[in-house]
Amino acid sequence: MNWPPDFLRFASDATIAALWGGVLLSLSLLAMLGDLRRRRRADINAVGWVPWRDLSALAAFAGFVLLAMAVSGLAKG
Repeated sequence: MNWPPDFLRFASDATIAALWGGVLLSLSLLAMLGDLRRRRRADINAVGWVPWRDLSALAAFAGFVLLAMAVSGLAKG
């Protein structure tokens, strides 16, 4: 098996940034779901230790920055 695949090996920096931006936005979505689950918990004292809201905000910010850089790079060619 040839790793990494050719579409990643020969991808531009903008394409790699767009892929990582998509991964971070997916992580942000999962963190939003974790925060929603925490807000709807039955036992008010069972808080948990993961700061889902902060994790979601930071991942979304980083994802949008990477996507903006990728769009800029892809537009330039």
